Amino acid sequence: MADALTVDFTHRFVGGVEVRALLDQRLAPGSILALFGPSGAGKTTVLRALAGLLRPDHGCIRLGEAIWFDSSAGRFVPPQARPVGYVAQDTALFPHLTVRKNVEYGLHATAVGERRRRADHLAELIGLRDIERRYPRQLSGGQAQRVALARALGPAPRLLLLDEPFGALDMATRRTLRRELRSILRSTGTSAILVTHDRLEAMAMADLLVVMADGRVRQAGPVADVFARPADSTVARSLGIETVIPAIVGGVAHGLVTLEIGRAALTAHADPPGTPGDEVFACIRAEDVIVSGQSSAGGSARNHLTGRVVAIEPEGAVERVTIDCGFELVAVITRQSREDLMIVPGSTVAATIKATAIHVVPKI
Repeated sequence: MADALTVDFTHRFVGGVEVRALLDQRLAPGSILALFGPSGAGKTTVLRALAGLLRPDHGCIRLGEAIWFDSSAGRFVPPQARPVGYVAQDTALFPHLTVRKNVEYGLHATAVGERRRRADHLAELIGLRDIERRYPRQLSGGQAQRVALARALGPAPRLLLLDEPFGALDMATRRTLRRELRSILRSTGTSAILVTHDRLEAMAMADLLVVMADGRVRQAGPVADVFARPADSTVARSLGIETVIPAIVGGVAHGLVTLEIGRAALTAHADPPGTPGDEVFACIRAEDVIVSGQSSAGGSARNHLTGRVVAIEPEGAVERVTIDCGFELVAVITRQSREDLMIVPGSTVAATIKATAIHVVPKI
């Protein structure tokens, strides 16, 4: 059963910086909500307020029927009384305790027999069996994050809070841990909130995306919807990608993948290429789309599409053109080029995209 998360608070820091968080979302079991935005956007402030590590100046925080903070009623539930787990980028493992003891620390309020059973289960689930007797100084970055995750999941929290947990890891380890975390959350039915400034990480992992900028929530909703329809230019600039389309891998050959998008198809370069049937996102920057007045199959580009112009938005010296090619594709061209090509809403145009310009993000 989905939990309703309500966050509605204001907090002003010394120096005048203010975070105004307003969020109302339903979290399905095993789902991930990503708080996305640049550094200083207010993401970690929201996470710390949810954890009880920060008491906002005004407002309320509620998960389901549980009220964790309500300034009007003088209510503030301390961290230890909230059913949440917290994983930070630096892991914060106890250096004098073994892996096993670090995991069991999260279960200190549990009876000894249950503590052992739960720790055994987590060690098996998260892959810690071979390193249970090691100390934190003997662990790799990926191993340390697995231990921190096991410790946070120990008490079976209602909500797992993740503050850029993969930021200090290399790309290969990051990919592995993303997949493992997604699988663990699904198997345990634990909902999570992930703070990240990496849009590819947000796309790959999240079910819901919340974009923050300048201490405010600017947009919230399903990942594909937010990327496809940014609420304003601030959100669009934060996301950095104009076209994000859910797709299915249809075929793989010679390092290229065929992406099925409804009745349309694209060819893209992907690493790793994935396997047929995989759910992915096809990501295309507007400046990588070449628009012309007629179709041309020449050149090195793999993708030659024909579509109808549905919108034109002026943006200074350039114009943003939205084309219906069986899916909505956004391109940026100069005003002069648009006028020379006599492109207006309703015009039929050709759009060309190189396979290497399409970034394929697996949906984990």
